[in-house]
Amino acid sequence: MEKSFSLLYFLKQAGNEPKKYIYLRITVDGHPVELSTKKQWWENRWDQEKGRASGVKQDAQEVNFFLDTIENKVFKARKQLIEDEELITAELLRDMLTGKANRKMILEIFAEHNQQMEALVGKDYADGTLERYQTSYDHTKAFIQWQYHADDRFIRKLDHLFIEQYAFWLKTERKCNHNTTMKYLANFKKIVLISVKNKWLPGDPFANFKMTKLPVIREPLSEWELNTIIKKDFKNDRINQVRDIFVFSCYTGLAYADVKKLRRAEIEKGVDGEQWIFTLRQKTDIPCPIPLLPVALQLMDKYASHPKCVNEDRVLPVLSNQKINAYLKEIADICGIKKTLTFHLARHTFATTITLCNGVPIETVSKMLGHTTIKQTQHYAKILHNKISMDMAMLREKYAGIALEPEKECMKIALEPLKPKVVLPKYNYVLVAS
Repeated sequence: MEKSFSLLYFLKQAGNEPKKYIYLRITVDGHPVELSTKKQWWENRWDQEKGRASGVKQDAQEVNFFLDTIENKVFKARKQLIEDEELITAELLRDMLTGKANRKMILEIFAEHNQQMEALVGKDYADGTLERYQTSYDHTKAFIQWQYHADDRFIRKLDHLFIEQYAFWLKTERKCNHNTTMKYLANFKKIVLISVKNKWLPGDPFANFKMTKLPVIREPLSEWELNTIIKKDFKNDRINQVRDIFVFSCYTGLAYADVKKLRRAEIEKGVDGEQWIFTLRQKTDIPCPIPLLPVALQLMDKYASHPKCVNEDRVLPVLSNQKINAYLKEIADICGIKKTLTFHLARHTFATTITLCNGVPIETVSKMLGHTTIKQTQHYAKILHNKISMDMAMLREKYAGIALEPEKECMKIALEPLKPKVVLPKYNYVLVAS
């Protein structure tokens, strides 16, 4: 709260006019700001000590009533700032009086952003993106209630401490791991940057906050694990259907959203006369030319007459991502696979077990995955123990014919342990006759 606060009305010359403008000076902690009331008055009918028009005439009473109204508004604004636990400044009181004050709220801005995003779903955004931002909004709302015991918070009060506490809350109260926490903070950062661009915030509170993610190694399915899933009869049509869609992704590298939207029209003959997928990744709008392998072709034919595929012109009858991942957990249990089976693992399996492990160049894999840079694809190569084994087997075969021949002098030297050299001190010897 401020230490000192005062209001003063005074007259200010307005050119050569006989009347002067009435100004209000607001002073907080010795710092004054002035603003015009847009009203004019005569100097000889002004009481400077009272800061009001003098006399009892009707026009003087009307002016004084107007000045009293403004003064009440200032006190009301000051009371509001006290209730909101905000720092009271003369500039802020002036801006609140003139309607220029930044009273934007964090959740208010977030909600407006999400409403605009919802209107653009199917054009600029996917359903999953909107869902992620709505979840982030809910987390932000819950954090503000937890930390500040309030329904919302002014955007101008957002600072570095808020970000640090939010990250702490996500990890402790919401039990999010580090990378998930960074994802939610990245969503929130977009709202912050909108506020900075609109000058609702003087600076970026994320400026000194590290948003780095920890490297995550997702181990793909091995060839044995994939074959186990393919050959298993689950005695349930819905589980078999989910298995088929998952396997299709393992042999094409398509993400869930891309498999779901894949149409028959996107299957065409490629340069080699074989069937290819020519589609755009929903996430990045990058083209993905993918030659179809026999397993993928068989699965396409299997569901060619499925009602959902026929009525909606789809390649496969894809369920919701949530349902598919639930069934995949059941598939993993039945097949005795210990790895966490999610639909996204199919994309990793295509990149590694199906392609890179079989000698497909990383540049080709990157193109089929729809990556914009090779760097995005390189992290798949880090976990290829099989590829390392294959490469070293070739090297082992190359050097298999080389035998050590100890009788050669050079090999003797190499095989013999090094003996420490004895260095004798130098002396001056003198021969003495006996």
